Amino acid sequence: MGKNRKCNAGFTLVELMIVMAIIMVLAVVAVPSYIGAMRQAREAVLKEDLHVLRNAIDSFTADKQKAPQSLEDLVTEGYLKSIPDDPMTRTASTWVVDSSSDLHAVDQTDPGIDDVHSGSQEQGTNGKPYSAW
Repeated sequence: MGKNRKCNAGFTLVELMIVMAIIMVLAVVAVPSYIGAMRQAREAVLKEDLHVLRNAIDSFTADKQKAPQSLEDLVTEGYLKSIPDDPMTRTASTWVVDSSSDLHAVDQTDPGIDDVHSGSQEQGTNGKPYSAW
């Protein structure tokens, strides 16, 4: 008939090295894409949070004839359920508010917060720091 062949169950070292090399190449390609996608997602959340906060500030100012003195005023008066976390710093305590002594609405009686920005000094994908958005 033929020779008795010994069946080896398992992989050789070369086969394992090739598989590991393929996995490493895939990881080198996938990790930067994942990091970029996460950054774009956090930037989209930042844009939306800034839009919501600025609308709440404007609505508060128009309704109360005075600007809010803090972001917490927006929550206590029901304009927001809670202050969102800054997606770049991952905490709600780092929002930077712009206060002005100027009265922006005709019927506004007291100055206060008129804008809000991220507390992060990192650079965005558009070249501007997040604190300038």
